[in-house]
Amino acid sequence: MASPEVPVFAAPVIALAGPTASGKTAAALAIAREHPVEIISVDSALVYRDMDIGTAKPSADELAAVPHHLIDIRDPLQAYSAAEFVRDASRLIKDIQARGRMPLLVGGTMLYLKALMQGIDDMPAANPLVRAALEAEAQEKGWAALHAELARVDPVTAARLAPADSQRIQRALEVYRISGLPLSHFHAAQNATKSEAPHADTTSVRALISLEPLDRAWLHARIAQRFDAMLEAGFLDEVRALRARGDLHPDLPSMRCVGYRQAWEALDAQAAQGADAPLDFAGLRERGIAATRQLAKRQITWLRSMPQRQIVACDQTNALEQVLQAVRLVVAAHRSGL
Repeated sequence: MASPEVPVFAAPVIALAGPTASGKTAAALAIAREHPVEIISVDSALVYRDMDIGTAKPSADELAAVPHHLIDIRDPLQAYSAAEFVRDASRLIKDIQARGRMPLLVGGTMLYLKALMQGIDDMPAANPLVRAALEAEAQEKGWAALHAELARVDPVTAARLAPADSQRIQRALEVYRISGLPLSHFHAAQNATKSEAPHADTTSVRALISLEPLDRAWLHARIAQRFDAMLEAGFLDEVRALRARGDLHPDLPSMRCVGYRQAWEALDAQAAQGADAPLDFAGLRERGIAATRQLAKRQITWLRSMPQRQIVACDQTNALEQVLQAVRLVVAAHRSGL
């Protein structure tokens, strides 16, 4: 049986974004108490099962309070791409609207959000053989050497990547070796052909609300507090259980997630010193917090490239009310046909 048609006045699609620890989950749940929403997670870490503590996954009570989608849909051994997210989110938006509810996109994986809002590059898919060859080269020469190679074949992409950004360097070189064209070529082609989605398209994002701190120190304090809470809640035991599976390794996208990579490395260092060696807990904490702060910085940079966003200062006492008021205005304007 064919799925029902999306009504002409389907609920608007609203996105709630922001750096890690900016309060997105609390704001999303507050919106859900006022409006009939279903949440679509925009988070590349929440897709993985058995990765709950280190991803700050919503609790069982929070997940039960409002329907959530694209959480716990992959095993940590599997990858999940931006293209897959766009496919899944687009389908979910239509389904949610068909149920007479409002799709609420919530998360901090800006690549996913930009791909959904602006389209995705028509570039080569991942190739396991090419990727394995690049990983072997990196082990022999180091990622700085591969970054130098990228600078020769794709200086535009290399200029925006740090020499230690292994994941993105690998992807850029993979694209070049498969297609013979630099990654920047595909980005330029996308920008040249991209057109604005028609306003009548009910599945397009009507509003992007962005939680951003006025004082970066406020966010840094929240990041440290949350990482400490994760450690207290048993994050290391969670990573030990993932390692004990035997089929996971630190080069997988799941294990590259912030916090998991640092914990894996700390446990590797401990194992190398012997069964009775102490874990460098202080070093793990320092590296985990630093990596999370770098992630937040990248997320804010991505957001600043999206001028259509509506900024709410998440470190202000009335931030939650500002978010709710912004949603009320979007819903009211949509209902009036504006």
